[in-house]
Amino acid sequence: MTTRRSPVEGLTRARLDREEGYRLLGLLQDESYQRSLLPGLEEIVPGFPDWMVTALFGGTYLREGLSLRDRQLVNLAALTAVGGVDPQLAGHVKTSLRVGMTRQEILEVFVHLAPYIGVPRALAGLRVAVAALADTETDTETDTETDTDGEGGR
Repeated sequence: MTTRRSPVEGLTRARLDREEGYRLLGLLQDESYQRSLLPGLEEIVPGFPDWMVTALFGGTYLREGLSLRDRQLVNLAALTAVGGVDPQLAGHVKTSLRVGMTRQEILEVFVHLAPYIGVPRALAGLRVAVAALADTETDTETDTETDTDGEGGR
C-alpha cells in the first residue's frame, strides 16, 4: 500500500518580514515607481501600502520554489491576462529587466500568451511592454548623456 503525500507537503510556511519587504522592493522597483505609488496611496488609505509591501515583497516574494525571474514571468502573464492594469504591467516589465530578463524574452512572453488569453489581450500587453522598454531605453540614454565624469554617475 502506498502512502499519499499531502498536497501541502514541501511548501514553506508563510513569513512576513516588513524590513526585508522594503529592501526587496528597493531592488525590484525603481524609485520613480515607488514615489508615484506609495505616498499617494498612503494618503488615500493609510496602512495599505505598508501591508502591500510587507505581504507581497516581505512575504510572497520570499517563499522558496520560484526565482525572482520566474516570479516576473508569472507577473507578466497574470497582469496581461487580467488586463486594465497598465501601470502595474509597465512596472513589472521594468522589473523583469532588473532581474536579468532580456528585451527579447520579455516580448516573447506576449507572443506565447496570445493563444491562451487571446490576441487582443496579448497585443494590449505587448503595447504596454514596448512603451515601458522604450521608456527604460530613454532613461538609460539620459543617464549616459548626463554622465560628465565617465564614471556612470558614481
